Amino acid sequence: MHILITGGAGFIGGHLAETFLRDGHSVTVLDNLDPYYDVGIKRHTIDRCREVGDESYTFIEGDIRDAELVDDLVDEADAVYHQAAQAGVRTSVDDPRKPNSINVDGTLNILDAARDSTVERVVLASSSSVYGKPEYLPYDEDHPTTPVSPYGVSKLAAEQYARVYSEVYGLPTVSLRYFTVYGPRMRPNMAFTNFVSRCLNGNSPVIYGDGSQTRDFTYIDDVVDANRTLLTDGSADGEILNIGSTDNIDILTLAEVIRDEIDQGIAIQFDERRAAEARHTHANVSKAKELIGYEPSRTIREGASAFIDWYRENRDWYEPLVLNSSN
Repeated sequence: MHILITGGAGFIGGHLAETFLRDGHSVTVLDNLDPYYDVGIKRHTIDRCREVGDESYTFIEGDIRDAELVDDLVDEADAVYHQAAQAGVRTSVDDPRKPNSINVDGTLNILDAARDSTVERVVLASSSSVYGKPEYLPYDEDHPTTPVSPYGVSKLAAEQYARVYSEVYGLPTVSLRYFTVYGPRMRPNMAFTNFVSRCLNGNSPVIYGDGSQTRDFTYIDDVVDANRTLLTDGSADGEILNIGSTDNIDILTLAEVIRDEIDQGIAIQFDERRAAEARHTHANVSKAKELIGYEPSRTIREGASAFIDWYRENRDWYEPLVLNSSN
């Protein structure tokens, strides 16, 4: 199959591209190489995919807001994995129009192009940020969606457009609500990377707030497996699915787990809590299990250990220059 991956030089998109290439598919990646974080990491991902895919891999530097370009690329694809987005809760608070332009208008370009093509399925990356303040935990897909950031609003709008395009136009779409994905080549401004970076350099990990906030961290391999299944499985067409670990952890404990594996003598520091950050996330993945057989493979502690090992092996090119984080 020929697969188009938007945002395919990024963290999740890059892992999808590499996996599909290893599976023998041809892959086109559309990415604008936005310097939201170190573009060198994205270029490393592109180089790795070129090594794996050779002539089966095509990289195009461009923007999903370019409707004409999107039309041309979607028209050539059998399946579309729409991972491109303006990420970052704090970024959206500072400039709410940018995530709206990319995450909503850009998604509409993808959906419009796909409904006028022979694409078999569009798989959309959504986020647990659509839930906002929990009325109960773990979140199931029927939980009210009351996002607390412009980013969460933009992702909710995008997935609802995908749902409507499935119902109204018959376009097979699936939206996956990711719960804080982590692993090799992850964004370096996330709490996971921050804690590892600081501890490996003998510095204290910094927690924003008191550390009682909880997260459901999802290992990248599990996210790839869910997406891979959807390439040929139409059981979830028109649906929205949680993709999480079923295992959550408070940020203080996460910092302690990482600190203890690297250097138990390092103290933990605290700073003021940041605005528009969800207090708790925890995924109920029973719907994904029922429809596509989704089974998380790692606990957060197992994943943390694996990421620390990978970080040490790839520190020379990956280590962030600025050690700050988003909890």
